[in-house]
Amino acid sequence: MVAALLTYERIRTTVVKAKEIRRLAERAITWARRLGPILTKKPDKRSDEERARVVHAMRMALRVVRDRDAVLKLFDEIGPRFVTRHGGYTRLMKTDQRPGDAAPMALLELIAAEGVEAAPKTPEKVGKEGKPSKEPKEAGEAKGKSKTKAAAPAEAKAPKAKSKGPAAPKAKKDAGPGRAPAKSAATMKRSSRSRGGD
Repeated sequence: MVAALLTYERIRTTVVKAKEIRRLAERAITWARRLGPILTKKPDKRSDEERARVVHAMRMALRVVRDRDAVLKLFDEIGPRFVTRHGGYTRLMKTDQRPGDAAPMALLELIAAEGVEAAPKTPEKVGKEGKPSKEPKEAGEAKGKSKTKAAAPAEAKAPKAKSKGPAAPKAKKDAGPGRAPAKSAATMKRSSRSRGGD
């Protein structure tokens, strides 16, 4: 899971697992970050002592991560990103509950480098003051004015959209009043086998 965090930089898992992954990932990132300016040099420009330090740090990170590609990304991209930061490389955001067992879920992600903001996934509309607006205004609606009187009754008469919850099971057709529903052919075969072949 630590390798997945370093590879994708964002994972969704349970809160308990996320806290443990965070502990291990922060330790591995610290190994890469401590090399500092050595990582910014090209590998062929490093001295023998610097190469030995890089190899040692990579081996220490491999004890935790166990994925060579993730460790290479850690030392090539992630480590240099956090050179000026001393700890706190990840962000843990609790989300919802997992359907099925209601386990509390969390989003664990690497934070953006200092001075570089991560681009938002969805574009937000910006209001007059430079702040994101809370709700987009409808087309045809004037600034600061409410809807016209003719539009208000039309909305009230519009039927509400159905919720996308689980559908109710369909009722079986009755064979008649006071009779049980008919069994399928497969059920009949199974029941006759269990009674000794009557």
